[in-house]
Amino acid sequence: MKFFTNNKKEFKKWLSAARLRRHSEDDLLTEKQRAGLDEVLSEAANGTPAELKKFQERFEKLLPRYRHAGIRELLDLLVVVGAVAFGIRALYFQPFRIPTSSMQPTLYGIHYMSRENATNPLLGKLPAPLNYALFSAQKARAVVQEEGELDPESLEHRNGLFKETTSFSIGSCRYSLPGDPQKVVDYARLSPRTYKEGEVLADGFRSLGDHLFVERFSLYLAPPKRGDVMVFTTEGLRAYDRNLSDQSGFYYVKRLVGLPGDTLKIVNNVLHIRPAGGEKFVPAAELSPVFDKIYSGKGGYQGHLSFMGEHLNEPGKEFHIPADHYFMMGDNSQFSLDSRFFGAVPRRNLIGRAWLVFWPISRRWGWVDRQPPVDVPTGEARGATFPSMYLQ
Repeated sequence: MKFFTNNKKEFKKWLSAARLRRHSEDDLLTEKQRAGLDEVLSEAANGTPAELKKFQERFEKLLPRYRHAGIRELLDLLVVVGAVAFGIRALYFQPFRIPTSSMQPTLYGIHYMSRENATNPLLGKLPAPLNYALFSAQKARAVVQEEGELDPESLEHRNGLFKETTSFSIGSCRYSLPGDPQKVVDYARLSPRTYKEGEVLADGFRSLGDHLFVERFSLYLAPPKRGDVMVFTTEGLRAYDRNLSDQSGFYYVKRLVGLPGDTLKIVNNVLHIRPAGGEKFVPAAELSPVFDKIYSGKGGYQGHLSFMGEHLNEPGKEFHIPADHYFMMGDNSQFSLDSRFFGAVPRRNLIGRAWLVFWPISRRWGWVDRQPPVDVPTGEARGATFPSMYLQ
């Protein structure tokens, strides 16, 4: 009796698996195979466990198993998982890396952190692989070994799988620091001069910048808001008579400061806005509280500067935003290639809102734009290159 019960369970299990296989491979079957398999399954539904082997043989003859079926099923699973992942990326959350300093201190691109000024107490105290995995920090230290002059022609760039370095010669000694030549020259303050023995060129860390998820779905439900940190494509945008996509990348991240129909001007480093249908200009902070920190004068925020670009490049000069266009500016407006140069951004270029910094772990880790400014006056904070841009 027990043997019969086990056979019955085995029979039901096979029948269920056979039905699933029949339907999962329906698009690969011929009409003859479909008819034959349906006939076998229909007879099996009214059959007995004693006939299991007969039904199995008929089913396998019509639909033989592939060689290495397990590998094929795994590949099928990977394709499905990949399709779901790409679907999520396309419709909901897209990963994005901040490459430049234009949104500092809200978001950081590739930058140098001096050991003296870094605020993270664990930075440099962990093993190098862990230091990188958690904080994207690569040690950058070089001390002049003997007096000599920098040879500008000696700079050599190497971009490996896990580390990018630039090496150079001072006198007869060779030195190497992480980063591309421009970054290394910048943070090590290299110039064609004589260096003294013991002079510190760099003592800190190079960070690969903030990596974040861009939330795309809400743009289909509601228009973007003033003050949102947005990611957009540079397709069709031009500056210096060149396509932005050719000179500085296909994706940009900036803060949306002007909506369709707004008229903008900058006075005393403060953006003033006359909203669509409005009669007077008001400071941006009166229209959205997110601008308060930009005008706080703390932690690296410096307001909106008016001496750069083609638009808003003179105090009081006005710019009217066309329909279905948005005006974008970097929070680090002294070093931002933004709508002051290339004009308003069409609605079709918008990708989504900067949503979550997922790497590295830092003060900015988590929801984008949630932190108040660091309580350090912008003009007094110290940094290796630009004032107050070192804070991690």
